[in-house]
Amino acid sequence: MSEGLSFDSAAMDMRDRYKLLIGLVIPRPIALVTTLSPNGVVNAAPFSFFNIFSEEPPLCILGLQSKPGGKLKDTSAYIRDEGSFVVNLVDESIVKQMNQCAVDFPPDVSEIDVAGFTLAKSEKIKVPYIAEAPAALECRHYMTIEINPQRRLALGEILHIHTREGIVDPKTLRVDIEKYRPVARLYGNFYASLGEPFTHVRQSYEEWLSDQKTKATA
Repeated sequence: MSEGLSFDSAAMDMRDRYKLLIGLVIPRPIALVTTLSPNGVVNAAPFSFFNIFSEEPPLCILGLQSKPGGKLKDTSAYIRDEGSFVVNLVDESIVKQMNQCAVDFPPDVSEIDVAGFTLAKSEKIKVPYIAEAPAALECRHYMTIEINPQRRLALGEILHIHTREGIVDPKTLRVDIEKYRPVARLYGNFYASLGEPFTHVRQSYEEWLSDQKTKATA
């Protein structure tokens, strides 16, 4: 068997390091983040450096990038100024519109209008959410960790959750994976659908020991 390749992260060019990491750490969920400008323009920007972080408190985390020279991009600046944002999840029905939002539009142009999305009023914050999204997380800015002038991590406390009708069972809160068809980010221009789900049941330590004893006496 080939020994493969190994890479010294610190010795790599930044773009090469980025290319390798986003190609290996897949699939990643996509957050289409809506924020509100001081002039009332709703900004929508896709992020795959994103995930939920904890349930108590309920937190999500965004990896934000600055412009060359360290000036904040719109999403970062609006989260700082408004103190809130919405994470709109992306499924197969809105993936093309999400991709349109990745264009670097000027601040006075709303990606919502370009992509043909519909806005819905949030319950707890001023920033609206995307009505077509399968799920949306209203977030209050919790804290920002400034890694360097180009990178920062923004944490948001999830205050309210919206889901499309039929996705979540109101009694069990289980998600119907057949009706919720999330799209994952890969690398370059590649995305992926969920594919065929499969299960593995987690065992307790006691159950594992019992299985080992059964195998030993078989």
